[in-house]
Amino acid sequence: MQKTIASNNSADVVVVGAGIIGVACALQLARKGLLVTVVDRQQPGLGASYGNAGHLATEQVFPIADSSILKRIPAMLRDPMGPLRLDWRYLPRALPWFVRLLLNLQPSRYLRTVAGIRALNEASCKAWRRLLGNIDATDLLKEDGSLLVYERGESFEALETLQARMAQQGVEVDFWQEDEIRKAVPQLSKNIRGGLFFPKTGHFIDPYLVVTRLVEAAKAFGVQFEQREVLDAKVTETGVRLFTPSGELAANQVLVACGAHSAKLTASLTGKNVPLDTERGYHLMLPAEQERLPFAVTSFERKFIMTPMRGGLRLAGTVEFAGLKRPPNMERAWQLHKLSEGLFHDSLSTKAATHWMGFRPSIADSLPVIDSVCDGKVMMAFGHHHLGLTQAAVTAELVARLNSHLPATHDLPEISLYALSRF
Repeated sequence: MQKTIASNNSADVVVVGAGIIGVACALQLARKGLLVTVVDRQQPGLGASYGNAGHLATEQVFPIADSSILKRIPAMLRDPMGPLRLDWRYLPRALPWFVRLLLNLQPSRYLRTVAGIRALNEASCKAWRRLLGNIDATDLLKEDGSLLVYERGESFEALETLQARMAQQGVEVDFWQEDEIRKAVPQLSKNIRGGLFFPKTGHFIDPYLVVTRLVEAAKAFGVQFEQREVLDAKVTETGVRLFTPSGELAANQVLVACGAHSAKLTASLTGKNVPLDTERGYHLMLPAEQERLPFAVTSFERKFIMTPMRGGLRLAGTVEFAGLKRPPNMERAWQLHKLSEGLFHDSLSTKAATHWMGFRPSIADSLPVIDSVCDGKVMMAFGHHHLGLTQAAVTAELVARLNSHLPATHDLPEISLYALSRF
């Protein structure tokens, strides 16, 4: 039963951002009986949620960078096709963010980050099962594991170290020899020497379809979707006011969930400057490769992932730091096909291939902001970097719990890890 708004505001909650996190949160809030409006300058799901790798990456419990990033910066600036690229024209803007990233690699901060990522990831699978089960869409998620393969002998020691580190963090991981890989993924080439298999991971057969189904469910609970851009916002005595080109919106609460675009709005509402930057991610979609892989496969040396989907095989996973304004360099998308050469007995077909670029919101300490401030008038759920899809369902549950002012349970992580006050 939906509640009636006590004030003159147009909604209980306005969610700014119609990506996977914003839509999942909107649905959970509406299921609590709140009147919810979602606003975005695009149609739902057309940002980073549209073209992500589709990997339920619960094994990825470590920050987006380690201490070796300093050594890699010259290569990041020189190589426009490298797996980790920094546009030299963006360097002055990116430098403060990178400095904070390095500061967060100090042992105590690093351990806090790992604990925060691990806590969200450990709760993610169950949260996704609950969310998809509630909307009769469990067929969209395949929990059949994923594989990280290596080709060079010198990579074995590094992979062995990674396996030990992951096992120490409670990640289920098995080392697969060549024969086990041949049996499970016969199309991979003989260059593959072995790999790490993660049985508690999975993949979505179509990330955009996931958003679409969530939108349908949200509308059934009365959620309104409006396509307009929020230019600014402020907190008032009775709630919040949002300013758009087509007029103002008023609500009791706002949820900032607009991914890479969240920093400016958060600053306007709270006065806090969040160290948020953008990982520009590319994909190449290969419709002719429907049956090439049974589950997601990542190359350790080549630094990219291949995920089977209902629309073909999606190649993704490289990172570019160039901000929100520069046009995409689609050569990076096609570079993913070059990276795939030698991984299969037969080359991947590029017939009818399509390419894409999107913005992943990355905070310098690799943890998202999930919080409620300003006497509950401002909620936030953004900054999940390349784990937005993985952590969307559990984030939505945390936001619903924040709004209800209920105590934490053993099923959900401790929310203080993701507080805005850490900045």
